[in-house]
Amino acid sequence: MAGAGGDAAGRPDLGRRGAGMAKDADRVAQELMRQHRQREKFRTLSPQWPVEDLEDAYAVQARFVARMRDESGAAIAGYKIGLTTKRMQHMCGIDHPIPGVVLADRVHRSGVRLDLADHVHLGFEFEICTRLGRDLPPGGAPYDREAVADAVDAVCAALEVVDDRGADYAGLDVRSLVADNSWNAGVVLGEFKTSWPELAPVEGVVHRNGEEIGRGRGADALGHPFEPLTWLANHLARSGGGLKAGDFVMTGSLITTRFPAGPERYDFDVSSLGHVDVTVG
Repeated sequence: MAGAGGDAAGRPDLGRRGAGMAKDADRVAQELMRQHRQREKFRTLSPQWPVEDLEDAYAVQARFVARMRDESGAAIAGYKIGLTTKRMQHMCGIDHPIPGVVLADRVHRSGVRLDLADHVHLGFEFEICTRLGRDLPPGGAPYDREAVADAVDAVCAALEVVDDRGADYAGLDVRSLVADNSWNAGVVLGEFKTSWPELAPVEGVVHRNGEEIGRGRGADALGHPFEPLTWLANHLARSGGGLKAGDFVMTGSLITTRFPAGPERYDFDVSSLGHVDVTVG
C-alpha cells in the first residue's frame, strides 16, 4: 500500500480555499464525525453549514479525511471514483465523476467477513481496481488516457464497501455526498495482475449466495476504466498533489450497488482479472 498521506506528506488537499473556508471546512468535518459516531442517517448539509459548491465540498472532504486519520492513525492507501455513469451524473446535476479517499485500515483482502452491525446501511460496488507503478505529479498534467495507462502497473477485481447511511436518493445533493468522502467505507481487493487484456470488453459477474444477480463490462465505467482514472489524475494534479506510485484507484462500479439485508456472500469474477469475495454477517 502507499505510504502515509495527508498534507504533511504532500498528498492532495482535494480542495483549497482561504483561511475562512479552512475554518468552516473543519467545522463541517467535525459535524460529519459526530454524525458517523452517532450512526445518524445521511442527510443533506443544511444552510447552516457553508458548503456552497464542489470546491467547498472538496475542502470539507479533506478535513474529514484528516480527522479520520488523526483518530485512526491510518495512512492514505488509495482513492475511489464515484458517479462513473452518465445516468448518475445527470441525477446529481454534474458532468464528471467525484473522488474519495480510501484509508489503509479499511483495505481488506478477498475472503474477509464484514459485520452488518458495523455500518448504518452497508453496500457493495463491483469494480476494476488499478495500481500505479509510478507517480503522476502535477508538473506532468494535464494527462491523457495513454499517459495514465502507461503509469498503471497492475489491475484486479475488487469490491468497494460503501455506507450511504440510508440516504434518500431522490433528494441527493452531490456536495453533501462529496463532503462525506463519497460514502467510502473500505475496499476488498482481489489479487493484482501485472498483465491484463483490453479492459473495456472484460465482463464482470456477481453472485449472491451462489445465484447470479448482475453482470457488467469494463466499458460501463465511462467507456473504459482508464477514463475515470485519467479524470482523477488531473483532478488531484490541479489540487497540488497527484497520484503516487503504489496508490490504488477504484474506477467505478460495473454493476448496480447491492445492499445486503442479512448474512450473505458475494462473489465477483472478472474475465482474465480474477475473483474477489466477501461474506456479510
